[in-house]
Amino acid sequence: MSEIYNYIKPDIKKILKKAEESEEISREEALKLLKVTGKEFFALQQIADQICFEKKNNLVTFIINRNINFTNICYQNCKFCSFSVSNKNKESFLQTHEEIRKKVLDAKTAGCTEVCIQGGINPELDFDYYLNILKNVKDVDANMHTHAFSPQEVFYMSKLYGNSIENTLKELKKAGLDSMPGTAAEILVDDVRKIICPNKLSTSQWINVISTAHKLSIPTTSTMMYGHIEDLRDRIKHLEVLREIQKENSGFTEFVALPFVKEKPMLSTLTDFPLKPSFGMADLKLFCVARIFFNNYIDNIQCSWVKLGPKFAQVSLNYGVNDFSGTLMEENISKSAGAEFGEYLSPEEIIEIIKAAGKRPAQRDTIYKILKYY
Repeated sequence: MSEIYNYIKPDIKKILKKAEESEEISREEALKLLKVTGKEFFALQQIADQICFEKKNNLVTFIINRNINFTNICYQNCKFCSFSVSNKNKESFLQTHEEIRKKVLDAKTAGCTEVCIQGGINPELDFDYYLNILKNVKDVDANMHTHAFSPQEVFYMSKLYGNSIENTLKELKKAGLDSMPGTAAEILVDDVRKIICPNKLSTSQWINVISTAHKLSIPTTSTMMYGHIEDLRDRIKHLEVLREIQKENSGFTEFVALPFVKEKPMLSTLTDFPLKPSFGMADLKLFCVARIFFNNYIDNIQCSWVKLGPKFAQVSLNYGVNDFSGTLMEENISKSAGAEFGEYLSPEEIIEIIKAAGKRPAQRDTIYKILKYY
């Protein structure tokens, strides 16, 4: 790799050398890397890809899973969301436990190892509804991994239950919760959250839910929705929040970068807070910086083929990304915002995409145990 250093700026060279030697880079250094272009961009790619190769031995994983979105009724009014509606909307739905059971059975038949369950913050529901979802999953298939409920949902459930976050999570775990999606994070900067999701839990509340889950041995993913009104410094602040949490309990299984789908959401129309331009190079730089910034802390960087599209998601596999996400089977949230890349990719398609990127595919479970090599 030493050859590439002969042609790039000294300050970028210094940061990349630190990364190559597995030294932690600072917030300011990460910000510099998000701004690189030209030769420095190609150097960033090579270092991120090298680190990923050394850590993962050229392996790219995926999971056979299905999403279950049990309700789209929600009163949060997040400005980036086109999935949620009021209970008076003719398109509103709330699935019965029998309908959820059928979807779990379909997932089992399709060879899924995980169901990912999330829904809107529906004022019609009580805590027992959520507990019964978990119990029904385990009743259908005791071995199905239940990856369920965002920190926002858990925060809301604690109000329904009239108890602490810790005790709420304990009840969920007892009912069958295995892990949680680290969604509802969006950008973990309150000045941004006040604009894009003013009714959602704050940064400190999100941290509390996630940290409590980790202390109870409930692993979670970590996510970031980017490419809207935030700036590059906000992105790095967000990454730093995640890194600090991971230093405490190592409870994050992966980091998932989620580009904002701008076609339909209200957020795209705010004249006081216009969208900042964010295109493919910004995506690739973020993947690379995440790989370097989280080195030694979060081993797995995942792309979202639903949001990026399979072609661009494939490109990301040479930019520090080592996980292609899952088959999904049902993906309503991105689709409702205007994503055009479908709701399902078969394992066979994912395997071919990974192979064509020069990587070795492997099926994993939720906590990254390898189930099968291809």
